[in-house]
Amino acid sequence: MFIERPPYLYRILVSEAFWRIQGKQKCVYLTFDDGPIPGVTPWVLDLLDNYGIKATFFCVGDNVARNPDIFEDIKSRGHRVGNHTMNHIQAPGFSQASYLDNVEKANKLIKSNLFRPPHGWMKRSQAKAVKENYRIIMWDVVTRDYSNKMTPEKVFENIRKYTRNGSIIVFHDSLKAEEKLRYALPKSIEWLIAKGYEFKVFS
Repeated sequence: MFIERPPYLYRILVSEAFWRIQGKQKCVYLTFDDGPIPGVTPWVLDLLDNYGIKATFFCVGDNVARNPDIFEDIKSRGHRVGNHTMNHIQAPGFSQASYLDNVEKANKLIKSNLFRPPHGWMKRSQAKAVKENYRIIMWDVVTRDYSNKMTPEKVFENIRKYTRNGSIIVFHDSLKAEEKLRYALPKSIEWLIAKGYEFKVFS
């Protein structure tokens, strides 16, 4: 549970971020990290279109540079995009200056005020600096679809077990997650709809 739903103490330590967005409506925020990737991201986009769902894609700058047509397709279909750094770097291994430089390199391509740090790790000083120009979006539920220790069924189980009103849910439109994503995402969408959740994007 420490991974699937970050504990309260960690949320307090990174209080600059949004972890969950509660309101009167029963809703969730569906997000995808690490794309755009050929074969995976287009499949996700088609699936979301089938259900009339809008989501937020936190893109890696390198992948945007390699796949600009897919990136433009994400936006043209009405989804939001966010910054996931240029090279999917982990913040603790970088100085504040070099980390911010990597974020800004990605922003030249992505041009969004939304940011999510890879792996969810940031130094407090980095978070404060990033917050000056971005809304930092973390998560309330991470499916762990990227893990080779998880089965597709377990990924879907994480959605059913941990989702609640206002949850920010993370899937990955990546090659590493593809097999589990193709199984769990449609089942998760069907389950969320059946439970009465509305799908929202960040304003």
